[in-house]
Amino acid sequence: MRRSEKRREPISESSIRALQRGISVLQALNQLNGARPADIATVTEIPRPSVYRLLKTLEEMGLVSKDHFSNRWRPTLHVKSLSSGYRDEDWVCQIAVPHMVELGRDVLWPVDLAAFRNHQMEVRESTHQISPYSVNHGMVGRQMPLLETASGRAMLAFMPEDQRRALLSHVTEVTGMQEPFVMKDGALPVILARTRELGVGYRKGDFTPETASISAPIWYEDRILACLTLIWSTRSMSFERSLELYRGKLLRTADAISRDLVDKLSSEEIAELHASA
Repeated sequence: MRRSEKRREPISESSIRALQRGISVLQALNQLNGARPADIATVTEIPRPSVYRLLKTLEEMGLVSKDHFSNRWRPTLHVKSLSSGYRDEDWVCQIAVPHMVELGRDVLWPVDLAAFRNHQMEVRESTHQISPYSVNHGMVGRQMPLLETASGRAMLAFMPEDQRRALLSHVTEVTGMQEPFVMKDGALPVILARTRELGVGYRKGDFTPETASISAPIWYEDRILACLTLIWSTRSMSFERSLELYRGKLLRTADAISRDLVDKLSSEEIAELHASA
């Protein structure tokens, strides 16, 4: 070994465990929109003394800060540096987000953009942070069940039959669920038929009963790249009233994003989208 070369120390199991725990703490802070060490310990199942040490380390790195009045810790702007090299979301920032913000400011309820990944729907972007009526934070990156979400139902309803059958077979293999798929609000074929009638996927509660949602597909040519979802509180508004107020606006926004995809993305960028979807 040359003298100029540094000896590489093996990575210990304790270092890997500390890294895993540090990431878990960051994820908890993001989802909880700030939290006390005891709250983080409960969510992550990490002992409170370890949580406190991790928070101090993350603070030294500039990734979190403490509000000394409330004793809550929150992520800082430097957390965004962790995703600065991730290009899969470029089209979201350039094309979808401006339309999402415009819709969100109009309706005030939060708006999510979700895409299929593995066997679930994953939130790629959200306006929860600017919505005065949001009850959830840290939605970006969250994965949700395909069959129970408005976005998953929109994607299934409007994709070609052969692709839908292949996707449902994949879900069966991964999750162990068996057909016929019956949800709390009905059989899946009935739900998908209703989705086609409405033009939007829908969820009337189910796995998050405090909210309901509708979702419209975003297209590039004949392929659904993602779905745009509007979420509201079930205590504030009925499903029928929400459809009346928001379905048209949601569909127009999804159509505007679809048109911009064709007008503004290059063929190379579209190829990357197809490869990453």
